[in-house]
Amino acid sequence: QVQLVESGGGLVQPGGSLRLSCAGSGSIFSINDMGWYRQAPGKQRELVAGITSSGSTNYADSVKGRFTISKDNAKNTVYLQMNRLKPEDTAVYYCNRRVFYWTWGQGTQVTVSS
Repeated sequence: QVQLVESGGGLVQPGGSLRLSCAGSGSIFSINDMGWYRQAPGKQRELVAGITSSGSTNYADSVKGRFTISKDNAKNTVYLQMNRLKPEDTAVYYCNRRVFYWTWGQGTQVTVSS
């Protein structure tokens, strides 16, 4: 069973930056399309950024130009660099593959507030 562990969240002021990490067990990211998702209170989980096994990326319109997804296959880690954060980015952030989800990790809380 694949285990996903997200980290790097925290409290940041509007306009600030955070870098999230997602570590996976085994060499799974090189052969799977991966995504970062977020879930805000009272809302459904949504995809914010995706990266294919070959490294192509795509983003939700709400984060385009501010967030960057990347991965290090050797370290079995996917990253999400978040810049110019806004209060509406506040959510729990998760990583998982794009289809046939593995068991969700605990996520990492991102709070954007002054």
